[in-house]
Amino acid sequence: MTKQEFTITVYTENHIGLLVRIATMFSRRKINIESLNTSPSEAEGIHRFTIVINETEDVVRKLARQIEKQVEVLKAYYNNNDEIVWQELALYKVPTDEIAEKVKVERLLREHGARAVVIRKDYTIFETSGHREETDKLVEVLAPYGLIEFVRSARVAIIKESKGFHEKLKEFEQAEPGEELVENEFLDKQDEVFTM
Repeated sequence: MTKQEFTITVYTENHIGLLVRIATMFSRRKINIESLNTSPSEAEGIHRFTIVINETEDVVRKLARQIEKQVEVLKAYYNNNDEIVWQELALYKVPTDEIAEKVKVERLLREHGARAVVIRKDYTIFETSGHREETDKLVEVLAPYGLIEFVRSARVAIIKESKGFHEKLKEFEQAEPGEELVENEFLDKQDEVFTM
């Protein structure tokens, strides 16, 4: 099997130290994390980790199962790039005088869907989102105009075929309902004795 890019989506309770334990699973297997994002999910109290790695599907499948063994982890999915919709945010800092003097830079930025988020005398910061190839391309475009700084966020991704985790959570609860409250008749009778 050949390595390819996979996105692992992990739904968890929000506990201190869980990120370190999950990251340790990758380092023990000598797997480099290309991108890591954590955020709240659509279900209240549940967080979502989005982890991007280059690995074989067999290794990713085993890794997802290992991650699910963590007590705080509710579910771990893995998907290739065709099974998700994803974006990354990028910021570019460029000297303002370079941008102001060259009208074609503005046209280039529009072509790449970039917009100004900060304009100062000494620099201007542009923002765009897209796939890594798209954000990298704008780095190449802006380099001749004195690109000062560039930063890209971690991937955010949504699984195409997913109904959302809150729906999956309802299915889990129906398949494995929690224990129902059982009245203890002995304790009820004891309470009656103490209240008389």
